[in-house]
Amino acid sequence: MNRCRVAATVAGMEPSVIKDMAVRAAHTPDAVSLAWGVPSFATPAPIRAAVSEALDQDPDIGRYSLPDGIVELRAAIAARHHEATGVLVDPDRQVLVTAGNMQAMSTMLKVLLEAGDEVIVTDPGFCSHVQQIELAGGVPRYWRLDEARHWQLDMDALPALVNRRTRAVILVNPSNPTGRIFARDDLLALAALARRHDFLILLDDPYSDFVHDRSTPLFNLSSEPEWGDRVVYMFTFSKAYAMTGWRLGYMVLPEELKREAVKVHDAELICAPRVSQVAGLAALRLGQAHRQECARVIAARRDQICARLDAMHELFAYCRPQGAYYVFPRIVASHHDSREFALRLLAEAGVAVTPGAGFGPAGEHHVRMAFCVSEQDIDRAFDRLDAWRRRHRGM
Repeated sequence: MNRCRVAATVAGMEPSVIKDMAVRAAHTPDAVSLAWGVPSFATPAPIRAAVSEALDQDPDIGRYSLPDGIVELRAAIAARHHEATGVLVDPDRQVLVTAGNMQAMSTMLKVLLEAGDEVIVTDPGFCSHVQQIELAGGVPRYWRLDEARHWQLDMDALPALVNRRTRAVILVNPSNPTGRIFARDDLLALAALARRHDFLILLDDPYSDFVHDRSTPLFNLSSEPEWGDRVVYMFTFSKAYAMTGWRLGYMVLPEELKREAVKVHDAELICAPRVSQVAGLAALRLGQAHRQECARVIAARRDQICARLDAMHELFAYCRPQGAYYVFPRIVASHHDSREFALRLLAEAGVAVTPGAGFGPAGEHHVRMAFCVSEQDIDRAFDRLDAWRRRHRGM
């Protein structure tokens, strides 16, 4: 039987390193996983109650919405954006409801890229962005972060990466996987460079609610109207509202780009699921209390995992994360590469972490650990790592 032809781009791809380790952990009896960034919280009860009511009473709940989303939800998004940034946006002309930030990013890359166009990504950075760039026909260019300065943006290195094929820079701030919060002055300098060389800044925001130190405030570039024509802001409900499975997010973008993005969005998806949009509207009506409580818990878990890492200097050296819910320690124990080390930990200690090489060349010899899991799972994982360390020290 002849094998089906598969596009070379897809055939040459590796599965997401995050999902690969999550699947391996799921098939390893009694494994404790720090590999996948799924918060341990349940979707808040008021959100689930609003959906339950709509399922019972709303005759449209199972139907398409308009391609760009339910009118009431877009209005609430515009109000939320104004509250968070001080910038007024038109819900009809500048807001597009998406099936999470993954779909939003995929849509924008297809809007922007011709074959061979380039997109600059931080190194290390979110591994799926590289896959999305390549699937859209683009070429990722790695912008190496400065580990010696706790993973800051290296603004001196950026101009050399920009050329006539550069179409965008993708940023996740706070950063995945490092937890770094990028400095305001660096982001403003990036915006000025974007205007000078006519490229966009695609802001992927899952983690802005998780800022752990008041001494490191988060600056959102979309809060500066001067750069509104250069920035596409993407927010996902997945993390702050514990809605990973609902697949819901939104974009705030220039009017002319929304007109183009809706074409791709409609061709691929038609609309975000209406039931998830109902959940999103309920989430935006919750107020600050839920998000603040989640942020408090995550900050405490950051302190917990850092305390455990401090006692493991034979295995890891790390930069304390300022935001998000990942820590990205360097492996100082004997090892071949990050994948081999991660597979050993899973097989011999029953702990799943994500190999750092999957986040870019600068990620090699690191692993990512997610501390959005429960306090009990953090301690279980590190108790096992400690026992594994002691066994190997005695060999």
